[in-house]
Amino acid sequence: MKADLKILLSYVKEDLGRGDVTSENIIPEDLKIRGTIFAKKPGVLAGLEEVAVLLDHFGIMYKSKLEDGGVVREGEVVIEINGDARKILGLERVLLNLLMCMSGIATETTRLAKICGKYGVTIASTRKTTPGFRGLEKKAVAVGGGYPHRLDLRDAVLIKDNHIAAVGLNTAVKRAKSAVKGMEIEVEVSTAEEAFKAIDVGADIILLDNLAPDEVSNVLPYLERRGLRDKIKIELSGGITPENLGEYARLRPDYISMGYLTTSVPWLDMSMKFRSL
Repeated sequence: MKADLKILLSYVKEDLGRGDVTSENIIPEDLKIRGTIFAKKPGVLAGLEEVAVLLDHFGIMYKSKLEDGGVVREGEVVIEINGDARKILGLERVLLNLLMCMSGIATETTRLAKICGKYGVTIASTRKTTPGFRGLEKKAVAVGGGYPHRLDLRDAVLIKDNHIAAVGLNTAVKRAKSAVKGMEIEVEVSTAEEAFKAIDVGADIILLDNLAPDEVSNVLPYLERRGLRDKIKIELSGGITPENLGEYARLRPDYISMGYLTTSVPWLDMSMKFRSL
């Protein structure tokens, strides 16, 4: 996912509003400054590409020894910036927000991906994202070693409980299989019995939603007994937290998806300091 300048500029416009009333009235037009963004905590860096795209657009010089996906240490300089003081001050909060939010997601995704990786399980995000920021949150998940999953409703067929309530499970799966070619059909279920029915009607992926570990344990052996474990993928979601993730990962599903990655992860704290040139 490449940085989208148009979207990034919308963030700048949102923050600037009708102009930076503080800087425009106290900062001389020709003043040049050097800004240094540094990490106040260690973590996995993300958002540096987006920051660079914005700085290039506004003609601000910069240099960094780091890159997205790399580890940043506490107190380490993330990027140095040189240029027009008013421009840099007008961009300061957007640059920090991008780096802190995306790096926080990447850092926590990396940690949880290591827990899942011991069992061959892929950690994934969901569509529980911040409106207008989904692409960057999903990108941060990918930088951290997770699977971004569906970017939008066109990316995959996922038959959820409300689809089933509207037309029934059999009809929903049959219509999806006949109308959508080249995509796997995923069905969300909330009990082991519903999972068995979804398997019987031809679902390719079963999303076990809010099932306890012992309930999940009833589904996987069923697939193995029927010789379907390698043909049907299992995704777990709902009620899974960083604290109980290992308990679910030990069951060895194919995916564990967590809205937590994009709704509750703390930002990686950073700061910017200036000095005149």
